[in-house]
Amino acid sequence: MNIAIVGTGYVGLVSGACFAEMGVDVTCVDIDGAKIERLKQGEIPIYEPGLKEIVRRNAKAGRLHFSTSLAEVLDNVEVVFSAVGTPPGEDGSADIRYVLDVAREFGRNIKDYKLLVTKSTVPVGTAEKVRQAVEEELRKRGVEIPFDIASNPEFLKEGAAIKDFMTPDRVVVGTDNAQARKVMARLYKPFMLSGERILFTDIPSAEMIKYAANSMLATRISFMNDIANLCELVGADVNMVRKGIGSDTRIGKKFLYPGIGYGGSCFPKDVKALIQTASEHGYDMKVLKAVEEVNERQKEVLFDKLSAYFKGDLKGKTIAIWGLSFKPETDDMREAPALVIIEKLLEAGARVKVFDPIAIDECRRRMGDKVEYAPDMYEAAHDADALMMLTEWKQFRLPSFSKLKRVMRGKAIFDGRNIYDKNEMEEQGFDYFKIG
Repeated sequence: MNIAIVGTGYVGLVSGACFAEMGVDVTCVDIDGAKIERLKQGEIPIYEPGLKEIVRRNAKAGRLHFSTSLAEVLDNVEVVFSAVGTPPGEDGSADIRYVLDVAREFGRNIKDYKLLVTKSTVPVGTAEKVRQAVEEELRKRGVEIPFDIASNPEFLKEGAAIKDFMTPDRVVVGTDNAQARKVMARLYKPFMLSGERILFTDIPSAEMIKYAANSMLATRISFMNDIANLCELVGADVNMVRKGIGSDTRIGKKFLYPGIGYGGSCFPKDVKALIQTASEHGYDMKVLKAVEEVNERQKEVLFDKLSAYFKGDLKGKTIAIWGLSFKPETDDMREAPALVIIEKLLEAGARVKVFDPIAIDECRRRMGDKVEYAPDMYEAAHDADALMMLTEWKQFRLPSFSKLKRVMRGKAIFDGRNIYDKNEMEEQGFDYFKIG
């Protein structure tokens, strides 16, 4: 089976590599010529565990190709996936201009039946706009060529995307046509050998599922952060509360960990987009507005604790930061709590030293020389008056506390992910602060 995937960002590249791994002949298309040349040389533009190896292996095997032109590859493919970006607009709505650009290119160049599948996260109703864009291009050409559209939202976690794609807990496909359903069932069959986990829906439902799923997870995070802040006020231990409610099978344990707020490319964007979609239809998403408000406030909670510890005077203090990405196993700093905290530290006159196993280059791109970049975690903490742990990378989970005491000037640790034990930290001689 031959397919094309337009867009070599996170979703497009992971999808293309994983389809190729299952024997599909895949061409990844992107208008960025320099990016395509780097991919042809085996250079991967994003960090994702295992992705470099799977891309290089399948490119060498001749199953994964790269091109700057959809028109040049259309004759040889059966399915075209649109995996281009849908960045948020000023009002929070998803910008679908690139999705429609793909649809127009598709309509200008197809010669026989093709299936156009939207994999980008798009608002409900986008499929009809895609269909109209294709039909308009066919009318301009004065031809009638059969085509179908489908929605196939992605559910990839950064840091575990390869596993999520190869062994999905569900594959959602929105179609309104039996032929499109048959094509998609055949394409995903290799991923379903251990059990049928493909859910066929109408197209609007498929578009909504993605936003609803991410918004529910964001809601659980903000709810738990709200509970953590209240626990601190009333003297309850949020970790015990989390275990207590997570033991209820109706609730479950996942996404109940308090922290410094969610970030990344999906949750913030998708929550905003769903709020905006509702507004366009005259409905007020009050719960999601509160989720967003709690999350923005939560990004400042750890800084507030640090400021209170130093009685509001951070001028000249050296603050070490462990972890910059919004979560472990990625270099993604989009909407990362670390960005908010660093800016507040700098505004307060602090000297900031940072370390992250992967995201140092991304931080340097974003912040330049406003902070100091350390080659390792202990160098970041050298002469620090306080340490802030912001991303729970594995190497931060069990550091040498005796070494940390030797290199730090102060003794305060602010744990934004609650990975350390308070009693143990105090026994080690640290002033320890966590969330909740």
